[in-house]
Amino acid sequence: MSDDVILTVVVGSRAYGLETDASDTDRRGVFVAPTSAFWRLDKPPTHRDGPLPEQFSWEVERFCGLALDANPTVFECLWSPLVEVATPAGRRLRELREAFLSQRAHRSFAGYAEAQFRRLDPGRPNWKQAMHMVRLLLSGLHLVRHGEPLVRVEAHRERLLAIRNGRVPWPEVDAWRAGLAAELAATPSVLPERPDRERVEEFLVGVRQENLPSCGRPAT
Repeated sequence: MSDDVILTVVVGSRAYGLETDASDTDRRGVFVAPTSAFWRLDKPPTHRDGPLPEQFSWEVERFCGLALDANPTVFECLWSPLVEVATPAGRRLRELREAFLSQRAHRSFAGYAEAQFRRLDPGRPNWKQAMHMVRLLLSGLHLVRHGEPLVRVEAHRERLLAIRNGRVPWPEVDAWRAGLAAELAATPSVLPERPDRERVEEFLVGVRQENLPSCGRPAT
């Protein structure tokens, strides 16, 4: 693990409860660039791949920005039950997750699912993509009803895996999708109107202060 990593979680099929013997282990994480790196003209990266296969991480500021926009993938990181690395800062980030919630999630989850639907060819569907489209709607519906996304979907495992394996006719998949989308659009949201940006910014400033050079001056 790199010294700058504050959070690593498992996402994907293993987090959803949809894994099979052939499933990969997908990891997502958060790292913190040295504060002094932002004093230069060339800023530190906002994300990076690796070092393990199927691993991707965001710099903490980018991660917070995406979470404030109710990005479904980032929300899955905050609510994944499979946490591999969590430093004190990483634990504070996970504890902050409700501050990111807002009614933007209603639009973002529906919008991401709609985008996946538009990319699908009904004549030759990408069945894995179709499964995740439905799973995303299930997660979003749970979020607006209960205030947290649905990550573990074991209750729907058999039906979702049947979609992924191409055993469900496309009209039936589309009918489930349309029903969930309509239900999501019609469901009153329990989420706050806006995220708590002040709490998020307080966390981010604290992380930046913790990663200042000990001398308090830019490195040369």
